[in-house]
Amino acid sequence: MSIYKKSNGIWWIDFRTPSGQRIRHSAKTTEKKLAQEYHDKLKHEAWQIERLNKKPERTIEEALIRFLEVSQEQKDIETKIRHTEYWRSVLAGRTLSSLTTDDILNNLPTHKTGTKKKLSPATQNRYRTSILRALSLAHKAGWIDSVPYVPKNPEPKLRVRWLSKEQALQLINALSLQWMKEVCSFALMTGARMTEILSLTWDKIDFARNIAIVSSDIAKSGKARALPLSREAITLLRKRQSQQLAHYVFHRGKGKYISEIDREDFQRALTKANIQDFRFHDLRHTWASWHVQNGTPLMVLKELGGWETVEMVKRYAHLNATHLLNYASVGTFWEQSTITSFKFTAENDPQTEPPQNKKAVSY
Repeated sequence: MSIYKKSNGIWWIDFRTPSGQRIRHSAKTTEKKLAQEYHDKLKHEAWQIERLNKKPERTIEEALIRFLEVSQEQKDIETKIRHTEYWRSVLAGRTLSSLTTDDILNNLPTHKTGTKKKLSPATQNRYRTSILRALSLAHKAGWIDSVPYVPKNPEPKLRVRWLSKEQALQLINALSLQWMKEVCSFALMTGARMTEILSLTWDKIDFARNIAIVSSDIAKSGKARALPLSREAITLLRKRQSQQLAHYVFHRGKGKYISEIDREDFQRALTKANIQDFRFHDLRHTWASWHVQNGTPLMVLKELGGWETVEMVKRYAHLNATHLLNYASVGTFWEQSTITSFKFTAENDPQTEPPQNKKAVSY
């Protein structure tokens, strides 16, 4: 029989395609009519695939599973799992070929799950990236002919906030906790991110080569990198080493791992130092800004800071125009002697007729 019922009341489908391939699986229903409809649909599709060379219909669930499979080793896998669960909930059962631009745009999340807090345009764009990545993988696998175009939400211009060296010193001195002073100082010395600093262990520090290793499970890019250590950073680490209590370099005094800085101490210090609109990550911006102002080339800064592309460091380019000065000198249009002797008067004003019997100054 093409359909039959098992002892648990669930109907099963069993038939062979035109080429002889056997199709047998549960219809997942206790209603014979629904099972028969499902059987007829599958049998018709199998005939079209083999006789008319039609592509089999794939579902959004299959594309999302493929997306997760290729993302397993990536650092942000938890975020991608969350995105996958969301898209599965709003597009469940949809075939890939039926999805349109409007289907994706109209289903972009607007609020954080279970709250009234609105999602930023940037966060919505991350959800957009995940679903388009899943569809792109499906396209490469030959499951769909094309990927719908979905425009990005406009995002605010990238924020770059940095401190002068005087302000940075005021901030460090305003901190109450010694370990916070050292964490913030290390951030200013190396440009390391918060997670990279707080997860740093002594076995990752190579004093002989003046580097610390940021492992792939910690690095934002998911790729291990060397963190160059300045003389100041080495001095700070040597001081910490003399007081070493445990595996972690920076801690509250008990040697245990901490995942966050002390936000209250940081905010109090900002208020005391009269510094506004500043976050811990801005210490990294400050470090990068100081480098550019001192002439560090952007390509070198990219490697020092562990950025993926040079586009990410171009945000600091405006802080140093030294490389333009040599070219500015090319634009000299007057001889120095002419400029020195030239006086702007009514006699040489190009908008004024020169007096009779006097020659206009030529320049």
